[in-house]
Amino acid sequence: MTRLVLFLNLMTVLTLAACDDDPKSNNHVNNVNNVNNVNNVNNTNNVNNVNNVNNVNNVNNTNNANNVNNTNNVTWDAERWARARLAGEVTTAEAFAAIDRLTGFPVETASGTFIFMHWYDQGEWSVAGDFTEWNPVGMARDGDLVWIETAIAEPAGQKYKFVRADEWVADPWARSYEYDEFGEISYVRPSPDYWRIDRYHGLVGEGLDERLLRVYVPGGAGPWPVLYMHDGQNLFDPESMMGGWRLQDVMATHGYAALLVGIDNSDDRMTEYTHVDDEIDGTTFVAQGDAYARLVELAVRPLVEARYPTSGLRGVMGSSLGGLISLYIAHLYPDVYHFAGSLSGTLGWGKFGLDNPVMRELYEGAGLRDFAVYVDSGGGPPLEGCEDANGFVIAEGSDNYCQTVAFYDTLLGLGYVADTDVFYHWDQDAPHNEIAWNARVDIPIGIFLGLPTP
Repeated sequence: MTRLVLFLNLMTVLTLAACDDDPKSNNHVNNVNNVNNVNNVNNTNNVNNVNNVNNVNNVNNTNNANNVNNTNNVTWDAERWARARLAGEVTTAEAFAAIDRLTGFPVETASGTFIFMHWYDQGEWSVAGDFTEWNPVGMARDGDLVWIETAIAEPAGQKYKFVRADEWVADPWARSYEYDEFGEISYVRPSPDYWRIDRYHGLVGEGLDERLLRVYVPGGAGPWPVLYMHDGQNLFDPESMMGGWRLQDVMATHGYAALLVGIDNSDDRMTEYTHVDDEIDGTTFVAQGDAYARLVELAVRPLVEARYPTSGLRGVMGSSLGGLISLYIAHLYPDVYHFAGSLSGTLGWGKFGLDNPVMRELYEGAGLRDFAVYVDSGGGPPLEGCEDANGFVIAEGSDNYCQTVAFYDTLLGLGYVADTDVFYHWDQDAPHNEIAWNARVDIPIGIFLGLPTP
Protein backbone atom coordinates (compact mmCIF):
# COMPACT_ATOMS: atom_id res chain seq x y z
CA MET A 1 0.00 0.00 0.00
CA THR A 2 1.40 3.35 -0.83
CA ARG A 3 2.22 5.60 2.09
CA LEU A 4 2.00 8.81 0.21
CA VAL A 5 -1.10 8.90 -1.96
CA LEU A 6 -1.64 12.55 -1.26
CA PHE A 7 1.96 13.45 -2.03
CA LEU A 8 2.12 11.45 -5.21
CA ASN A 9 -0.80 13.54 -6.42
CA LEU A 10 1.19 16.67 -5.69
CA MET A 11 3.99 16.59 -8.20
CA THR A 12 2.80 18.91 -10.96
CA VAL A 13 3.95 22.49 -11.25
CA LEU A 14 1.99 24.45 -13.81
CA THR A 15 3.48 27.35 -15.64
CA LEU A 16 0.63 29.29 -17.18
CA ALA A 17 0.96 32.00 -19.80
CA ALA A 18 -1.82 34.52 -20.15
CA CYS A 19 -1.61 36.49 -23.39
CA ASP A 20 -4.20 38.77 -24.98
CA ASP A 21 -4.06 41.62 -27.45
CA ASP A 22 -6.87 43.51 -25.71
CA PRO A 23 -5.56 46.69 -24.07
CA LYS A 24 -6.80 45.61 -20.66
CA SER A 25 -5.33 42.14 -20.75
CA ASN A 26 -2.56 40.84 -18.48
CA ASN A 27 0.08 39.90 -21.03
CA HIS A 28 2.34 38.30 -18.45
CA VAL A 29 3.58 34.97 -17.21
CA ASN A 30 2.67 33.56 -13.82
CA ASN A 31 5.04 30.92 -12.49
CA VAL A 32 2.32 29.56 -10.31
CA ASN A 33 3.18 28.06 -6.96
CA ASN A 34 1.74 24.56 -6.71
CA VAL A 35 0.12 24.16 -3.36
CA ASN A 36 0.61 20.41 -3.53
CA ASN A 37 4.08 20.20 -4.97
CA VAL A 38 6.66 18.41 -2.81
CA ASN A 39 9.44 20.69 -4.04
CA ASN A 40 7.08 23.69 -3.95
CA VAL A 41 8.79 26.14 -6.29
CA ASN A 42 7.68 29.56 -5.10
CA ASN A 43 5.99 32.16 -7.30
CA THR A 44 7.29 35.72 -7.11
CA ASN A 45 3.93 37.01 -8.44
CA ASN A 46 5.86 39.86 -10.08
CA VAL A 47 7.14 38.54 -13.39
CA ASN A 48 6.92 42.01 -14.89
CA ASN A 49 8.74 43.42 -11.89
CA VAL A 50 11.44 40.81 -11.40
CA ASN A 51 13.86 43.18 -9.73
CA ASN A 52 11.53 44.14 -6.93
CA VAL A 53 10.40 41.70 -4.27
CA ASN A 54 13.74 40.14 -3.55
CA ASN A 55 15.29 43.57 -3.22
CA VAL A 56 13.01 44.43 -0.33
CA ASN A 57 14.26 41.65 1.96
CA ASN A 58 15.73 43.26 5.07
CA VAL A 59 14.60 46.78 4.16
CA ASN A 60 12.39 46.65 7.23
CA ASN A 61 15.49 47.07 9.34
CA THR A 62 16.45 50.47 7.86
CA ASN A 63 14.49 53.56 6.79
CA ASN A 64 11.35 51.61 6.28
CA ALA A 65 7.74 50.74 6.49
CA ASN A 66 7.40 51.22 10.21
CA ASN A 67 7.38 55.02 9.81
CA VAL A 68 11.04 55.30 10.72
CA ASN A 69 11.93 58.88 11.53
CA ASN A 70 14.22 60.77 9.20
CA THR A 71 17.26 62.73 10.31
CA ASN A 72 15.04 65.58 11.51
CA ASN A 73 13.05 63.15 13.65
CA VAL A 74 9.90 63.82 11.63
CA THR A 75 7.81 60.82 10.63
CA TRP A 76 7.64 60.38 6.87
CA ASP A 77 4.28 59.65 5.26
CA ALA A 78 3.87 57.81 1.95
CA GLU A 79 4.14 60.97 -0.11
CA ARG A 80 7.39 61.96 1.61
CA TRP A 81 8.88 58.55 0.81
CA ALA A 82 7.80 58.91 -2.83
CA ARG A 83 9.28 62.42 -3.07
CA ALA A 84 12.47 61.23 -1.38
CA ARG A 85 12.88 58.50 -3.99
CA LEU A 86 12.29 60.95 -6.85
CA ALA A 87 14.87 63.26 -5.30
CA GLY A 88 17.39 60.42 -5.03
CA GLU A 89 17.44 60.57 -1.22
CA VAL A 90 16.44 56.91 -0.77
CA THR A 91 16.61 53.80 -2.92
CA THR A 92 13.67 52.32 -4.77
CA ALA A 93 13.75 49.32 -2.43
CA GLU A 94 13.56 51.53 0.66
CA ALA A 95 10.77 53.67 -0.77
CA PHE A 96 8.66 50.75 -1.95
CA ALA A 97 8.96 48.85 1.31
CA ALA A 98 8.01 51.93 3.33
CA ILE A 99 5.09 52.93 1.11
CA ASP A 100 3.77 49.39 1.09
CA ARG A 101 3.67 49.37 4.89
CA LEU A 102 1.89 52.72 4.92
CA THR A 103 -0.80 53.30 2.27
CA GLY A 104 0.40 51.18 -0.61
CA PHE A 105 0.38 52.32 -4.25
CA PRO A 106 -0.49 54.57 -5.95
CA VAL A 107 0.50 57.33 -3.52
CA GLU A 108 -2.06 60.04 -2.88
CA THR A 109 -0.50 63.43 -2.19
CA ALA A 110 -1.59 66.23 0.13
CA SER A 111 -2.63 68.25 -2.92
CA GLY A 112 -4.91 65.45 -4.15
CA THR A 113 -2.77 64.15 -7.00
CA PHE A 114 -1.62 60.53 -7.34
CA ILE A 115 1.95 59.33 -7.88
CA PHE A 116 2.19 56.07 -9.85
CA MET A 117 5.53 54.28 -9.57
CA HIS A 118 6.59 51.17 -11.49
CA TRP A 119 9.77 49.46 -10.32
CA TYR A 120 11.18 48.26 -13.61
CA ASP A 121 14.46 49.10 -15.30
CA GLN A 122 13.83 48.08 -18.90
CA GLY A 123 11.85 49.78 -21.65
CA GLU A 124 9.50 52.72 -21.82
CA TRP A 125 6.28 52.52 -19.85
CA SER A 126 2.95 54.34 -19.76
CA VAL A 127 -0.05 54.24 -17.49
CA ALA A 128 -3.60 53.78 -18.73
CA GLY A 129 -6.85 53.61 -16.81
CA ASP A 130 -10.37 54.84 -16.40
CA PHE A 131 -8.94 58.30 -15.72
CA THR A 132 -7.18 58.34 -19.15
CA GLU A 133 -10.07 56.63 -20.95
CA TRP A 134 -7.58 53.76 -21.29
CA ASN A 135 -5.29 55.77 -23.52
CA PRO A 136 -1.63 55.21 -22.46
CA VAL A 137 0.11 58.26 -20.99
CA GLY A 138 3.90 58.19 -20.90
CA MET A 139 5.79 57.89 -17.61
CA ALA A 140 9.19 59.42 -16.77
CA ARG A 141 12.19 57.18 -16.11
CA ASP A 142 14.67 57.50 -13.27
CA GLY A 143 17.04 54.54 -13.18
CA ASP A 144 15.12 51.46 -12.05
CA LEU A 145 11.88 53.45 -11.68
CA VAL A 146 9.25 54.86 -14.00
CA TRP A 147 6.71 57.27 -12.57
CA ILE A 148 4.03 59.84 -13.21
CA GLU A 149 2.03 62.25 -11.05
CA THR A 150 -1.48 63.10 -12.13
CA ALA A 151 -4.75 64.48 -10.80
CA ILE A 152 -7.69 62.06 -10.69
CA ALA A 153 -11.20 63.21 -9.94
CA GLU A 154 -13.27 60.75 -7.90
CA PRO A 155 -10.62 57.99 -7.74
CA ALA A 156 -12.79 55.41 -5.92
CA GLY A 157 -13.48 52.47 -8.20
CA GLN A 158 -11.15 53.65 -10.96
CA LYS A 159 -8.75 51.06 -12.35
CA TYR A 160 -5.44 51.13 -14.19
CA LYS A 161 -2.58 49.14 -15.73
CA PHE A 162 0.97 49.79 -16.83
CA VAL A 163 1.67 49.61 -20.56
CA ARG A 164 4.81 48.85 -22.57
CA ALA A 165 4.26 48.52 -26.33
CA ASP A 166 1.51 45.86 -26.57
CA GLU A 167 2.12 44.61 -23.02
CA TRP A 168 -0.56 45.55 -20.45
CA VAL A 169 0.13 44.54 -16.86
CA ALA A 170 -1.44 45.13 -13.48
CA ASP A 171 0.60 47.05 -10.94
CA PRO A 172 2.27 44.33 -8.82
CA TRP A 173 2.57 46.79 -5.92
CA ALA A 174 -0.98 48.20 -6.05
CA ARG A 175 -2.56 47.97 -2.63
CA SER A 176 -5.96 46.95 -4.02
CA TYR A 177 -6.93 44.94 -7.06
CA GLU A 178 -9.54 42.57 -8.47
CA TYR A 179 -9.85 40.16 -11.35
CA ASP A 180 -11.79 40.70 -14.56
CA GLU A 181 -11.99 38.71 -17.77
CA PHE A 182 -8.38 39.62 -18.57
CA GLY A 183 -6.87 38.76 -15.19
CA GLU A 184 -5.63 41.04 -12.42
CA ILE A 185 -6.44 44.74 -12.65
CA SER A 186 -5.33 47.45 -10.21
CA TYR A 187 -7.40 50.01 -8.33
CA VAL A 188 -6.43 53.65 -7.90
CA ARG A 189 -8.69 53.46 -4.88
CA PRO A 190 -11.26 50.68 -4.34
CA SER A 191 -14.96 51.34 -4.19
CA PRO A 192 -16.30 50.83 -0.66
CA ASP A 193 -19.34 49.09 -2.13
CA TYR A 194 -17.51 46.33 -4.00
CA TRP A 195 -15.18 43.50 -3.00
CA ARG A 196 -11.45 43.82 -3.51
CA ILE A 197 -8.18 42.10 -2.64
CA ASP A 198 -5.56 44.05 -0.71
CA ARG A 199 -1.91 43.04 -0.98
CA TYR A 200 0.96 43.45 1.49
CA HIS A 201 4.57 42.70 0.59
CA GLY A 202 7.44 41.74 2.83
CA LEU A 203 5.70 39.70 5.52
CA VAL A 204 8.55 38.38 7.67
CA GLY A 205 9.05 36.97 11.13
CA GLU A 206 10.12 34.00 13.24
CA GLY A 207 13.14 33.37 11.02
CA LEU A 208 10.95 32.29 8.10
CA ASP A 209 11.22 33.43 4.51
CA GLU A 210 9.51 36.59 3.32
CA ARG A 211 6.15 36.23 1.64
CA LEU A 212 3.07 38.08 0.40
CA LEU A 213 -0.18 38.59 2.28
CA ARG A 214 -3.50 38.97 0.45
CA VAL A 215 -6.75 40.04 2.09
CA TYR A 216 -10.15 39.61 0.45
CA VAL A 217 -12.32 42.51 1.63
CA PRO A 218 -16.09 42.39 1.04
CA GLY A 219 -18.06 45.42 -0.02
CA GLY A 220 -19.53 47.41 2.85
CA ALA A 221 -18.23 48.76 6.09
CA GLY A 222 -17.91 45.69 8.32
CA PRO A 223 -17.18 44.58 10.95
CA TRP A 224 -16.47 41.13 9.53
CA PRO A 225 -15.40 37.69 10.75
CA VAL A 226 -11.86 36.75 9.71
CA LEU A 227 -10.77 33.45 8.18
CA TYR A 228 -6.99 33.01 8.04
CA MET A 229 -5.93 30.74 5.17
CA HIS A 230 -2.72 29.30 3.73
CA ASP A 231 -1.31 28.86 0.22
CA GLY A 232 -2.50 32.38 -0.54
CA GLN A 233 -1.18 32.24 -4.13
CA ASN A 234 -3.95 29.83 -5.05
CA LEU A 235 -6.96 31.28 -3.26
CA PHE A 236 -8.03 34.07 -5.64
CA ASP A 237 -5.99 34.09 -8.84
CA PRO A 238 -7.86 32.39 -11.75
CA GLU A 239 -4.48 31.72 -13.39
CA SER A 240 -3.07 29.82 -10.43
CA MET A 241 -2.87 26.05 -10.00
CA MET A 242 -5.83 24.39 -11.78
CA GLY A 243 -7.67 27.70 -11.78
CA GLY A 244 -7.29 28.15 -8.04
CA TRP A 245 -10.02 28.29 -5.45
CA ARG A 246 -11.56 31.50 -6.84
CA LEU A 247 -12.83 32.34 -3.40
CA GLN A 248 -14.13 35.71 -4.56
CA ASP A 249 -16.61 33.84 -6.77
CA VAL A 250 -17.57 31.48 -3.94
CA MET A 251 -18.25 34.43 -1.66
CA ALA A 252 -20.36 36.20 -4.29
CA THR A 253 -22.34 33.08 -5.23
CA HIS A 254 -23.36 32.36 -1.64
CA GLY A 255 -23.64 35.94 -0.41
CA TYR A 256 -20.94 35.40 2.22
CA ALA A 257 -19.22 38.37 3.86
CA ALA A 258 -15.92 37.81 5.66
CA LEU A 259 -12.31 38.85 5.51
CA LEU A 260 -10.32 36.04 3.88
CA VAL A 261 -6.64 36.37 4.69
CA GLY A 262 -4.44 34.46 2.24
CA ILE A 263 -0.90 33.89 3.50
CA ASP A 264 1.40 32.87 0.65
CA ASN A 265 3.49 29.78 1.18
CA SER A 266 7.25 29.73 0.74
CA ASP A 267 9.72 27.22 -0.64
CA ASP A 268 9.69 25.64 2.83
CA ARG A 269 6.02 24.68 2.71
CA MET A 270 6.76 21.06 3.60
CA THR A 271 8.34 22.11 6.90
CA GLU A 272 6.38 25.26 7.72
CA TYR A 273 3.05 23.46 7.44
CA THR A 274 3.99 20.48 9.62
CA HIS A 275 3.84 20.04 13.38
CA VAL A 276 6.45 17.27 13.83
CA ASP A 277 9.33 15.84 11.84
CA ASP A 278 8.63 13.09 9.35
CA GLU A 279 10.51 11.16 6.70
CA ILE A 280 9.49 10.64 3.10
CA ASP A 281 11.49 8.40 0.76
CA GLY A 282 14.62 8.82 2.85
CA THR A 283 14.32 12.60 3.25
CA THR A 284 13.62 13.95 6.73
CA PHE A 285 11.55 17.12 6.95
CA VAL A 286 12.24 19.10 10.12
CA ALA A 287 9.01 20.73 11.24
CA GLN A 288 8.73 24.50 11.48
CA GLY A 289 5.03 24.53 12.26
CA ASP A 290 5.51 26.23 15.62
CA ALA A 291 7.39 29.11 13.99
CA TYR A 292 4.78 29.44 11.25
CA ALA A 293 1.98 29.45 13.84
CA ARG A 294 3.77 32.28 15.66
CA LEU A 295 4.09 34.18 12.37
CA VAL A 296 0.32 34.00 11.93
CA GLU A 297 -0.35 34.92 15.55
CA LEU A 298 2.28 37.64 16.03
CA ALA A 299 2.56 39.21 12.57
CA VAL A 300 -0.44 38.41 10.39
CA ARG A 301 -3.29 38.65 12.86
CA PRO A 302 -2.19 41.97 14.42
CA LEU A 303 -1.78 43.55 10.97
CA VAL A 304 -5.20 42.44 9.79
CA GLU A 305 -7.07 43.29 12.96
CA ALA A 306 -5.44 46.72 13.18
CA ARG A 307 -6.33 47.69 9.60
CA TYR A 308 -9.82 46.24 9.14
CA PRO A 309 -13.01 46.26 11.23
CA THR A 310 -13.41 42.74 12.61
CA SER A 311 -16.28 41.16 14.52
CA GLY A 312 -14.16 39.01 16.85
CA LEU A 313 -15.07 35.71 15.13
CA ARG A 314 -11.86 34.06 13.89
CA GLY A 315 -11.11 30.90 11.97
CA VAL A 316 -8.16 29.20 10.32
CA MET A 317 -8.45 26.91 7.30
CA GLY A 318 -6.47 25.26 4.51
CA SER A 319 -6.11 22.20 2.32
CA SER A 320 -3.68 19.29 2.26
CA LEU A 321 -0.72 20.34 4.42
CA GLY A 322 -2.56 23.65 4.82
CA GLY A 323 -5.36 21.72 6.50
CA LEU A 324 -2.85 20.05 8.81
CA ILE A 325 -1.29 23.34 9.92
CA SER A 326 -4.73 24.90 10.39
CA LEU A 327 -5.65 22.23 12.92
CA TYR A 328 -2.26 22.69 14.59
CA ILE A 329 -2.61 26.48 14.88
CA ALA A 330 -6.01 26.06 16.54
CA HIS A 331 -4.48 23.40 18.80
CA LEU A 332 -1.75 25.84 19.89
CA TYR A 333 -4.11 28.81 20.28
CA PRO A 334 -7.46 27.34 21.34
CA ASP A 335 -8.57 30.58 23.00
CA VAL A 336 -7.91 32.65 19.88
CA TYR A 337 -9.70 30.72 17.12
CA HIS A 338 -13.34 29.70 17.06
CA PHE A 339 -13.05 27.47 14.00
CA ALA A 340 -10.47 25.23 12.34
CA GLY A 341 -11.07 23.82 8.87
CA SER A 342 -9.16 21.10 7.02
CA LEU A 343 -9.92 20.12 3.42
CA SER A 344 -8.14 16.90 2.44
CA GLY A 345 -5.77 17.46 5.35
CA THR A 346 -2.52 15.52 5.52
CA LEU A 347 -3.56 14.04 8.86
CA GLY A 348 -1.20 11.08 8.70
CA TRP A 349 1.85 13.34 8.93
CA GLY A 350 4.18 12.15 11.66
CA LYS A 351 4.00 8.47 10.82
CA PHE A 352 4.87 8.32 7.13
CA GLY A 353 8.47 7.41 7.88
CA LEU A 354 8.95 8.19 11.58
CA ASP A 355 6.90 7.50 14.69
CA ASN A 356 5.81 10.95 15.83
CA PRO A 357 2.31 11.97 16.94
CA VAL A 358 -0.27 12.48 14.22
CA MET A 359 -2.74 15.32 14.67
CA ARG A 360 -5.52 13.23 16.18
CA GLU A 361 -3.16 12.14 18.96
CA LEU A 362 -2.48 15.80 19.84
CA TYR A 363 -6.20 16.53 19.95
CA GLU A 364 -6.86 13.40 21.99
CA GLY A 365 -4.28 14.51 24.55
CA ALA A 366 -5.81 17.99 24.79
CA GLY A 367 -9.40 16.80 25.30
CA LEU A 368 -12.62 18.63 24.49
CA ARG A 369 -12.13 22.31 23.70
CA ASP A 370 -14.32 25.22 22.81
CA PHE A 371 -13.78 25.68 19.07
CA ALA A 372 -15.52 24.12 16.09
CA VAL A 373 -13.70 21.75 13.74
CA TYR A 374 -14.44 20.87 10.13
CA VAL A 375 -12.66 18.05 8.28
CA ASP A 376 -13.28 16.49 4.89
CA SER A 377 -11.74 14.43 2.15
CA GLY A 378 -12.47 13.15 -1.29
CA GLY A 379 -11.25 9.76 -2.42
CA GLY A 380 -12.20 6.70 -0.42
CA PRO A 381 -10.84 3.78 1.63
CA PRO A 382 -8.43 1.14 0.31
CA LEU A 383 -9.80 -2.31 -0.45
CA GLU A 384 -8.11 -3.82 2.61
CA GLY A 385 -9.60 -1.23 4.96
CA CYS A 386 -8.11 1.59 6.99
CA GLU A 387 -6.90 -0.16 10.14
CA ASP A 388 -3.75 -2.18 10.69
CA ALA A 389 -3.64 -5.50 12.54
CA ASN A 390 -3.72 -3.68 15.89
CA GLY A 391 -6.67 -1.51 14.97
CA PHE A 392 -4.61 1.65 14.51
CA VAL A 393 -5.36 3.70 11.41
CA ILE A 394 -2.15 4.16 9.47
CA ALA A 395 -3.45 3.68 5.94
CA GLU A 396 -4.23 6.75 3.89
CA GLY A 397 -6.74 5.54 1.36
CA SER A 398 -7.05 8.13 -1.38
CA ASP A 399 -7.13 11.86 -0.58
CA ASN A 400 -6.39 11.14 3.10
CA TYR A 401 -9.75 9.42 3.58
CA CYS A 402 -8.72 7.04 6.37
CA GLN A 403 -6.89 9.57 8.49
CA THR A 404 -9.74 12.08 8.14
CA VAL A 405 -12.34 9.58 9.34
CA ALA A 406 -10.08 8.53 12.22
CA PHE A 407 -9.59 12.17 13.27
CA TYR A 408 -13.34 12.79 13.19
CA ASP A 409 -14.08 9.64 15.22
CA THR A 410 -11.46 10.69 17.78
CA LEU A 411 -13.16 14.05 18.32
CA LEU A 412 -16.55 12.37 18.70
CA GLY A 413 -15.00 10.18 21.36
CA LEU A 414 -13.78 13.28 23.21
CA GLY A 415 -17.28 14.68 23.46
CA TYR A 416 -17.47 16.88 20.38
CA VAL A 417 -21.01 16.80 18.97
CA ALA A 418 -21.54 15.96 15.32
CA ASP A 419 -22.84 18.88 13.26
CA THR A 420 -22.61 21.15 16.28
CA ASP A 421 -18.92 21.58 17.03
CA VAL A 422 -17.36 18.96 14.78
CA PHE A 423 -18.30 18.56 11.11
CA TYR A 424 -17.31 15.90 8.60
CA HIS A 425 -17.89 15.75 4.86
CA TRP A 426 -16.91 13.04 2.41
CA ASP A 427 -16.81 14.09 -1.23
CA GLN A 428 -16.64 10.57 -2.55
CA ASP A 429 -13.95 9.94 -5.18
CA ALA A 430 -13.11 13.63 -5.45
CA PRO A 431 -9.44 14.24 -6.39
CA HIS A 432 -6.83 16.08 -4.36
CA ASN A 433 -6.74 19.43 -6.14
CA GLU A 434 -7.99 23.01 -6.24
CA ILE A 435 -10.94 22.20 -8.47
CA ALA A 436 -12.34 19.81 -5.86
CA TRP A 437 -11.68 22.22 -3.00
CA ASN A 438 -13.34 25.08 -4.86
CA ALA A 439 -16.41 22.88 -5.40
CA ARG A 440 -16.96 22.28 -1.66
CA VAL A 441 -15.25 25.13 0.20
CA ASP A 442 -18.62 26.87 0.56
CA ILE A 443 -19.51 24.18 3.14
CA PRO A 444 -16.86 25.04 5.74
CA ILE A 445 -17.14 28.78 5.07
CA GLY A 446 -20.87 28.55 5.67
CA ILE A 447 -20.30 26.60 8.90
CA PHE A 448 -17.77 29.19 10.07
CA LEU A 449 -20.07 32.12 9.31
CA GLY A 450 -22.93 30.34 11.09
CA LEU A 451 -21.05 30.29 14.39
CA PRO A 452 -22.09 32.83 17.02
CA THR A 453 -20.04 36.02 17.22
CA PRO A 454 -18.13 36.05 20.52
